[in-house]
Amino acid sequence: MSSRPAKVTHIAYSKGLNGGKLRQLAEQARRLGVVRARVWRDYGSANGVGVRDRHVRDRWLKDGTAEGFGVLANAWKETVRDAMADIAANRESAKAKVRKAIHRRTGDEAERKRLYTALKFDLWTTDPYLRRMMRRYWRRSRSRVTNQVIVRSDNYQAFTLAEGGNIWLAVPGLEPRQAVKIPLNTTIAPTGTLWLILRAERIEVHYQIEAADLASSQRPCGTGKIGVDKGYTEVVTDSDGVHHGARLGELLSTESDFRKVKNARRAKLSAVAAAAREGGDNAKADRVERNNLGTAKRDRRRIRFEKQVRTETFTAVHAVVDKANHVVAEDLTRTIVSRKRLGKNTNRRLAAWTKGVTAEALENVSERRGSVLTLVNAAYTSQVAPCCGVLGQRTGDRLDCTECGAVWDSDHAGAINVLERSADTDIGLWTPHTRVKQIIQERGRQRTRLPVQDPSATARGANHPIRATSPTTWKHE
Repeated sequence: MSSRPAKVTHIAYSKGLNGGKLRQLAEQARRLGVVRARVWRDYGSANGVGVRDRHVRDRWLKDGTAEGFGVLANAWKETVRDAMADIAANRESAKAKVRKAIHRRTGDEAERKRLYTALKFDLWTTDPYLRRMMRRYWRRSRSRVTNQVIVRSDNYQAFTLAEGGNIWLAVPGLEPRQAVKIPLNTTIAPTGTLWLILRAERIEVHYQIEAADLASSQRPCGTGKIGVDKGYTEVVTDSDGVHHGARLGELLSTESDFRKVKNARRAKLSAVAAAAREGGDNAKADRVERNNLGTAKRDRRRIRFEKQVRTETFTAVHAVVDKANHVVAEDLTRTIVSRKRLGKNTNRRLAAWTKGVTAEALENVSERRGSVLTLVNAAYTSQVAPCCGVLGQRTGDRLDCTECGAVWDSDHAGAINVLERSADTDIGLWTPHTRVKQIIQERGRQRTRLPVQDPSATARGANHPIRATSPTTWKHE
C-alpha cells in the first residue's frame, strides 16, 4: 500500500512592505479571525462530529450568515476549511488517548475491536463509555487567532519586476479585483495554498512542498542501526555514546532564566499600571502599557529562540542519520510524571523541553533521507544498567549498576536500552510502565539465580559486549 508523499513547510518573508498594505491585510485577518472563532464555537464539540466544511459553507450561504463577514467568499471559505481541519486534528489527538484507555480497560480482543471501530468511524457518540472518555480527553477549545489569511492556490499571482529579481505576490484584498501586492525576500515563487501570518512589522508566507524536492532528500543515510535517547542538555545521545546537539541545554536554560527575570519585571510594571488606572490616572497607565508592556520585542526574541532550537535539533538528527539507516527512538508522547521534587528553577527549565521538536526532526529527517524510524516504549530506559539489565541507582547524569558497580552515563545507557528494546518481544510500545518495571525486576531476579561461570565476568562492565568494546565514562568524572 503506497503512502502519501511527505510534505514540509517553507516560509518566505515580506521585505519593505508599506504600512497601508499591512493595515489592510491586518483588517482582513481580524475579520477572518471572527469567522474562525465562530467555527470553533459552533463545531468544536460533539456537534461537529460528521460535519464537513462544505456543509458549514452551504449552511451559512443559505441562512445569510456569510453576508456579515465583510470579506470575499474565497477568503472565508478557506478559513472555514482550515478551522474544520484543525478541529478534526484536535479530535484525533484525543482519540489517541482514548485508544490507550481502551487498551488498559479490557483484554478482550473482540471488545477492543468493537470500541476501536466505533472510535475510528465517529460512532462513539452512541456509546456511553466512549462518550465519557472523549469528554475526559477532548476538552472544548476556542480560537483566538486573528493574524492569518489563507489564500487558495488559484487565487494569487507570483511575479517579478526584473529578470532574476525577488518575487512579488498579488493576493486578494477586502474588495473584489483589488489585489494587495507583497514584496518577498526570495527569488523562489511559493506554490500551493498560502498561509499569510501577520507579525508586528512583516508578513510570513507559509507554503508546503514535497519533501522529495528538498536537497536533504538526495543526501544518503548511513548503513548501521543505532538507538538514540532524547535529552535536555543535548538533543540526543546515540548508542555509541556520542552526544549530538550539545548546545540545546544551554539555549533552553538561558532563555528560561531570561524569561523568569523579564516576566517578574513586567508583572511589577503591570501592577503599577493597574494601580494607576484604579486611582483614575489613565494617562500614566496608558504610558506604562504603551512603553513598557508591549509584545513586539518579546515576540521577535521568541521567534529567534525557536529558530535556534530547531536548527540545533535538526542538525543533531542529521548527524545521527549520517551514521544509520535504522534509527530506534523512544516514544515520548505520554505526559511526563510530576517533577515536584526537582525545585522551581529545574521544573521551569524542563517545562521548555522541546521533545516535540526532536520527535518532529527524527520523523522528517528519517523519511526524507530514506532511513527507518522505530519507536519503542520509553519506560525506565534511562534507569536500567545495560551491563546487567537491572534497575540502577540514578543520580543526575550518573547511573550506577547495583549488581556489578559499573558507572554509566544515563543518556548513553538509555540509548543502548532503546536499541535493545526494539527486539524485545515482552515490552511493547503500549505496555504500561508498571508492567515494564515488573518485567525488568523479574529478569533481574532470574539472572541472579544463574551460576557465574567466570568470576572475572562480574568485573566492572565486563559482562556487556558494548561496554567492553566502547567503554563509557561518566561525563562529570
